Amino acid sequence: MSVVSGVLLAGIALPAAGGVGLAAKDTAEGFDEVPDDFKTPPLTQATQIFDAKGGLIAKVYERDRTVITADQMSPFMRHAQVDIEDARFYEHGAVDLKGVLRAISKNAESGTTAQGASTLTQQYVKNVNVEQAGDDRDAVLEAQRKTLGRKIQELKVAIKLEEDLPKDQILTNYLNITYYGNGAYGVEAASRRYFGKSNKDLTVAEAAMLAGLVQNPSQYDPKLHPQAAQNRRDTVIDKMVENKHITADQAKEAKAAPLGLNYQAPQNGCITAQAGMGFFCDYVRHVVKQDPAFGKSADERKKVWNTGGLNIHTTLDPDKQAAAQNAATSNVRVTDSVSAAVSMVEPGTGKILAMAQTRPYGLDSNKNQTVVNLNVDSAMGGGNGFQPGSTFKPVVAAAALEAGLSATQEYSSPNKLEYPTMKTCEGTWKNEARPRTVVPNESANEKGPYQLKEAMALSVNTYFVQMEQEIGLCAVKQMANKLGITTRASGKPLEEVPAMALGVEEMSPLTMANVYATFAAQGTHCTPIAINKITTVDGKDVPVPAGHCEQAFSESTARALNTVLNGVTENNGTGAALNLEDNRQIAGKTGTSDHKKAAWFNGYTPQLATAVWLGGPDGGVEMRDITINGKHRTEVFGADGPGPIWRDAMDQALKGTPKQSLPMADIPDPAPRPNPTGTGATTAPPATTPPAQQH
Repeated sequence: MSVVSGVLLAGIALPAAGGVGLAAKDTAEGFDEVPDDFKTPPLTQATQIFDAKGGLIAKVYERDRTVITADQMSPFMRHAQVDIEDARFYEHGAVDLKGVLRAISKNAESGTTAQGASTLTQQYVKNVNVEQAGDDRDAVLEAQRKTLGRKIQELKVAIKLEEDLPKDQILTNYLNITYYGNGAYGVEAASRRYFGKSNKDLTVAEAAMLAGLVQNPSQYDPKLHPQAAQNRRDTVIDKMVENKHITADQAKEAKAAPLGLNYQAPQNGCITAQAGMGFFCDYVRHVVKQDPAFGKSADERKKVWNTGGLNIHTTLDPDKQAAAQNAATSNVRVTDSVSAAVSMVEPGTGKILAMAQTRPYGLDSNKNQTVVNLNVDSAMGGGNGFQPGSTFKPVVAAAALEAGLSATQEYSSPNKLEYPTMKTCEGTWKNEARPRTVVPNESANEKGPYQLKEAMALSVNTYFVQMEQEIGLCAVKQMANKLGITTRASGKPLEEVPAMALGVEEMSPLTMANVYATFAAQGTHCTPIAINKITTVDGKDVPVPAGHCEQAFSESTARALNTVLNGVTENNGTGAALNLEDNRQIAGKTGTSDHKKAAWFNGYTPQLATAVWLGGPDGGVEMRDITINGKHRTEVFGADGPGPIWRDAMDQALKGTPKQSLPMADIPDPAPRPNPTGTGATTAPPATTPPAQQH
């Protein structure tokens, strides 16, 4: 009977079914190939991404759907859909033989295939096939092919379903999978799309309109064809009366009602995020698609993201995000030739608290929009990074202190220095260029000897090259690795070259913020994390990437670094102008790359580490003779470009939080030096150019 019914159904849809060339043997094999388990297919649903306080960042989906249970649906909706699609649904099995015969008669009379006889269960099976085809166009077309073999396969599954599931559950599944037009899949998404309310709150008229859409969502689109939608709605209402699911009075009232649309345009993807959160939203997407916690293979992880149905609770602090975004956009205009990016990380946890940049998230280049996240590495949706300049020098200092050098280590630090021979992990680096490569200090009067505290405050290039020579390039590379710098932002390996100390290898702001968070956390390095928790829409927990923390260097080294980097922001240090408005203790480092193509300020308190980069988005803008935020600059340095952005962001982000002190070390200042005039008098350490002229 099943086979015969399948053939009859195929004959209704395809009058020339005899010409499809399918033998009985093919039909039998088709039965064997059909999977049995259509009871609970994994339906594509919308995923919601929340900030750390529960605010919605964005809703993302391949298909906008929210799966709900029968008791969350309007009874009117359930009755309306059955009445218009398959009024005898609760009376027949997987195939409605009366419906088949009726359709054959009607089609014979008209000479067309105007009337079909697929039951609601069979329609559900077809929808599951289409759903499983996903975005594979060929697979979708195959799932929709009207062939004898396809009809028999669908019927076989429908028969199995009716054996295993009660009718009410089949109806619930159908209402969750069906397409209602305008990007809405399932009755809950459709209710919110057209009426701005949950399905359980629909009126008779509203439920009838939705039920009428299923036959042809385009033809009955209430936005484009309101009269056709209303006529179809009224037909559904008549069916509901005919099947005694509403009274004549209810029907009269429902027909008298206007369509009453409260259309909610689809809000899909990170592009809908507000307050500059689109880039962080995109970063979360990359995490799900790349972290093994979400699947062993790239295909498995892609399926997790595309299937959706997740509530992703992230680490993003909306208040700190607002602070970072306000600071970036108030100091750099979206129309400027340069851009700024701000990353905030919580010391001791690795939680990413903010991720902001001046150029908005989007695809319209005429509005200076971009989807390139300038805060992160290329693999996570960013570019190839930017030279961090002198903000890398503390990494060299950490390696030296861990190697046993004193916090008062002194070097001759000449004004210029040929790069000396240095040991690497694999051998030796030699300055074989002709003429030999020379590293200069920033200004002509910058010459030693200097000790670490003073050399860091003034950012003396030759000092750190000499320090690098003493400990070897391998020690610097190994310390960088411990701090999370395992490659350049582009993914290319780190190169063991002396210029490493001067920050010539491109990094992302998030990477540098996490390095400085390690300094703030007394040497505890934590991998950056963006996700606190994930649950499915039915409340089940989903494993998330675990935060991993370990001691990168000793607490004594951390105390020395705190002291040295605090000195950068005091007295004659390059960041002396960046004190916070509540005068809380800070530590940090300025940095400017070659040709002024990137400027940085990275700094921290015990509670918060922030890295700020300023430069051309593609790294090609020399910040000399340039206008930024309406102000002309002769040239830009770390202290006067990104520095004020950092200060503004930190002031707002830390407002109202307790002041905390950094653990410090007792590092004596260098002794006064002999007066170069030879008079026997002594002088303080060499004066420097003003902080704004430092790098």
